[in-house]
Amino acid sequence: MSEHTYKRYTVTAALPYANGPLHIGHIAGAYLPADIFVRFLREKEQDVAFICGSDEHGAAITIKALKESVTPKDIVDKFHKLNKETFEKFGIAFDMYHRTSASIHHETAQEFFKTLNAKGKFTLKESAQYYDEEAGQYLADRYITGTCPKCHNEGAYGDQCEKCGSSLTATDLINPKSVLSGQEPVLKKTTHWYLPMNEHEAWIKKWIEEGILNDQPHHDPKEWKNHVLGQCKSWIDGGLQPRAMTRDLEWGVKVPLEEANGKVLYVWLDAPIGYISATREWARENGKNWEDYWKKDDTKLIHFIGKDNIVFHCIIFPIILKAHGDGYILPNNVPANEFLNLEGEKISTSRNWAVWLHEYLEDFPEKQDVLRYVLTSIAPENKDSEFTWKDFQARNNNELVAILGNFVNRAMVLTHKYFDGEVPIRGELAQYDREVIEKVAEFPHKIEALIKQYRFKEAQFELMNLARLGNKYLADTEPWKLIKHDPDIVKTVLNIALQITANLGILMRPFLPQTADKISNMLGLKQMGWQHAGKMNILYPYDRLGNPVLLFEKIEDGVVEKQLDKLQKSKLASQPAEPLKEETSFDDFMKMDIRIGTILHAEKVAKTKKLLKLSVDTGVDKRTVVSGIAEYFKPEEIIGKQVCVLANLAPRKIKGIESEGMILMAEDRDGSLSFVSPGQKMNNGSTIR
Repeated sequence: MSEHTYKRYTVTAALPYANGPLHIGHIAGAYLPADIFVRFLREKEQDVAFICGSDEHGAAITIKALKESVTPKDIVDKFHKLNKETFEKFGIAFDMYHRTSASIHHETAQEFFKTLNAKGKFTLKESAQYYDEEAGQYLADRYITGTCPKCHNEGAYGDQCEKCGSSLTATDLINPKSVLSGQEPVLKKTTHWYLPMNEHEAWIKKWIEEGILNDQPHHDPKEWKNHVLGQCKSWIDGGLQPRAMTRDLEWGVKVPLEEANGKVLYVWLDAPIGYISATREWARENGKNWEDYWKKDDTKLIHFIGKDNIVFHCIIFPIILKAHGDGYILPNNVPANEFLNLEGEKISTSRNWAVWLHEYLEDFPEKQDVLRYVLTSIAPENKDSEFTWKDFQARNNNELVAILGNFVNRAMVLTHKYFDGEVPIRGELAQYDREVIEKVAEFPHKIEALIKQYRFKEAQFELMNLARLGNKYLADTEPWKLIKHDPDIVKTVLNIALQITANLGILMRPFLPQTADKISNMLGLKQMGWQHAGKMNILYPYDRLGNPVLLFEKIEDGVVEKQLDKLQKSKLASQPAEPLKEETSFDDFMKMDIRIGTILHAEKVAKTKKLLKLSVDTGVDKRTVVSGIAEYFKPEEIIGKQVCVLANLAPRKIKGIESEGMILMAEDRDGSLSFVSPGQKMNNGSTIR
């Protein structure tokens, strides 16, 4: 079906697990490209439903709850609220941000299961499943970790290796361990409802590789990304296998059959149906017919996801939809992005190696568009890419400030200076003026074509090329020199510069919506859509301009250093504590005589960097202690400090000074030290028991 025959679009963005906050890898992978695409469609006045929501079921939720000793509901309520608010503050413009704990979702998912079961699309099968004898529980895929048989990653899960992207079953893992107890699980018989994907292999292969569905053209596979097709082909070529659609868990959508007591739907049956239930809720609230967005051939369905979700959206969910029947359409494209790395390492939530979006918005409350610009500039569209704070700073200062912001500011300021803030009349055009006008007309077509191909990085680059064209035009014509002897030419130059600014304000709206609003407010643009872009009569002579405002501000080195320091500290804080030493006896502990003492005097030990010579009042005597803390504390800062002293430690000479004890210190994971001190003033000589 050609593009112009689609009457509406259903655009989904991957449902984020409600077990943690959003980070920039999530945003670059699925949500920002989806938002750019949807904003473009709206500029083109297309009918579009932009759907997302929290994925609130699955083992990841229950594992988080277990670790924090709370209920799964506590977890999903907390992170659904946080992530929904974060998306809104960042400007991701969903039509519906739903949640899979909603009753309409449970009803929709259960109806799907019952229909599939009634049509005989499942097979009931007894199989051996891992069971944790210590916990007394069957183990879902994510409750099991082990070594990946394909890449030998030791942290693979029972359904997928996140390092190599391979889809797995729990029994594929080498040296499996239970997440609950850490013990090796045993295999125990249980019964589940399986989706026999092997029976769908022929049509799914033809659909993915040739774009043919029911012997009719459905989509052009050449428009799909190579790594998406590659991962799907690898899965299909390996032979599709039956996959269990139920799990032995308490948390989730209950299987709607009496004989399935204690079982819930597999999260990859449950979660993608969340797109449908969210659309139903959106349609109900807005007087729409939800079926138009899921069952009409003139609707284009597009899933924006990260590469770890490719096979679920390209194989499992399409099989479920087609097996269900009732007119459900299949996706026309699944433009999955690859992964975004951070400062030379993979983003890791467990190691806290991430830039969390809600924290970014707290630290940079007016710089949503800066992050949008940077993440789109480095988008991992066809290969993994990397975010660094230095690059963030450079792109802001050298591109947003020096190119885009500089051009718009000069056009506005010069117009206010020379023509009292009124759009001047364009006079006779020079050859150079005509060339610039012709080039401006090309940009909407270039940018539109790239957006339709999901090449958002290149599309944004073309947007910046328009700003570069404007900058060069002002630099070449030098209106600040011409104004002295040829103000009519200056009128033409600034009219053209302002028309370029207006074009920027329209064309940047999918990419930089807040900045587009600023430009619209400055120029007084109203209801200007994509159809006006490329034209040079957007502004009329004598239109009154608003006051110039800076679109962007420079980011100084100190701001970046603060973020780098924060990143390192958060990573260190997430590292596991140092392992416990060998067991010792109570009698050995009781031999230690630890007293409260006060530091009376402190001085550096000559020819050393680390040592301080301390005079300490222990309440029993006054003694000398040599301590390796000179890199952390200045002598004058610790005089009068109460400390804990191991008073019966055998004396020993250090740099010729006899040290008569040891000051107890606490060492953090980043190597920093602090004194172990009493919480309140105590008498010297008080004992530590």
